[in-house]
Amino acid sequence: MPSVYKNSDCQRRVREQCIDRIDAWDCAHERWEISTAAGSTSVVAAGPAPVRAEPTIVLVPGTNMNAAVSLNVAGALAQRRRTVVLDVPGQPGLSADRRPRRGRTSWYGQWLTEALEKTVPGPAVVVGHSLGGAIALACPSPQITGRVLLSPAGLVRLSVTPPVLAATLAWLGRPTTTHTHTLLRRMVAPGNRVPEELIDWMTLVARCCHSSLAPMPLPSTLLAARRAATTVVVTGRHDVFLPPHRIGPAVRRRLGIESRLLDGAGHLVLDEQPGAVVDAVDDIVVGAS
Repeated sequence: MPSVYKNSDCQRRVREQCIDRIDAWDCAHERWEISTAAGSTSVVAAGPAPVRAEPTIVLVPGTNMNAAVSLNVAGALAQRRRTVVLDVPGQPGLSADRRPRRGRTSWYGQWLTEALEKTVPGPAVVVGHSLGGAIALACPSPQITGRVLLSPAGLVRLSVTPPVLAATLAWLGRPTTTHTHTLLRRMVAPGNRVPEELIDWMTLVARCCHSSLAPMPLPSTLLAARRAATTVVVTGRHDVFLPPHRIGPAVRRRLGIESRLLDGAGHLVLDEQPGAVVDAVDDIVVGAS
């Protein structure tokens, strides 16, 4: 299995930045690692002490993301409920650095099942962004009582327009903060600010990591089996990878629900609209109580 990092020094630099960011977080939290079949998995938890009868919110970040760059939304979620953030193996962060070349959907699904068993004492509401959304759908865990899917992969192929492709190639080929900012500007809604810390992070990723491609759409039989748990899909009106005219019909056809459209968001919903993420979680938890 290939490593996400270009070399050991790159891995060290990424880990150091992640640890520094988490250590500096002003929200009371704890971090530890668990062993899984996919390798070591980093766990960051915050909020009230876990209660077996109450759902824990489990955040699964997307491609190139992790707990260290999801602290803003994690803090907002933790103000109300126990919140756990998992670094996805094979993505830049504090978890194992390798991912399989084939069969990633089932591999990630089983990884999340095992991670939930080891970190959550009872039911879980899984919040998955982009790749994390596909992982949440691939996971068959009976602990999952609800899913909040944010601009989720796994339902339809992602769209890559020529301007986005050009910006991506420039970001990968010459990783400067200017090229990173240009790419991220296309991933947020017009007028939204790109956080400086995200620019710094994604520049480091381009310099140190092999970015993975988006997963293929999941099988219809698998998606049909996931309809038992309450699901909310949230997408940005200005999402360049999953524009409303593509993701909306796919959600309706493949999950049997209507997606929620956020006017002030693009693909980076976690950064642009953390309040909407909290609201979506509330709708599932309160609705189930």
